[in-house]
Amino acid sequence: MERSVYERYGGFAQVSRIVLDFYDRIMDDDDLGPFFDDVDMSRIVDHQTKFIAMLLGGPAHYTDDQIARVHSHLVIADAQFDRLSALLAETLADHGFAPEDVTLVVGEFDRRRGLVVKP
Repeated sequence: MERSVYERYGGFAQVSRIVLDFYDRIMDDDDLGPFFDDVDMSRIVDHQTKFIAMLLGGPAHYTDDQIARVHSHLVIADAQFDRLSALLAETLADHGFAPEDVTLVVGEFDRRRGLVVKP
C-alpha cells in the first residue's frame, strides 16, 4: 500500500513545522500580513495545520462549507490567493518536498480558491 504524502513527509510534527514557517512568510508579506492583524494566531495555526495535513492526505477533514464560512467575512482577491499559493509552494520546497508533491499539494489548495476568493 502506498503511503500518503502526509506519511512520507513526517506526519503531524512536520506539518506543524511547515505551517509555522508558512505563517512566518505570510506575516512578513506586506499584502498578506495585515489579514492577520488582531487575530489569535495560535488558533489560526492550529486550524491551518489540520488543513494542510488534510491536503497532504492526513487524518483531518474540512468541508467546503466550513472553508467558505470561515473566510466569508474576508475580502480576498485572486492576486492574494496566488501569493498564498506561491508562498505555500516555496515553503513546501524549502522543507524538502519533491516538485511533484509540491504540485499536488498546491493543486489541492488551489482547488479551494472559489471558497475564499470574492468575485
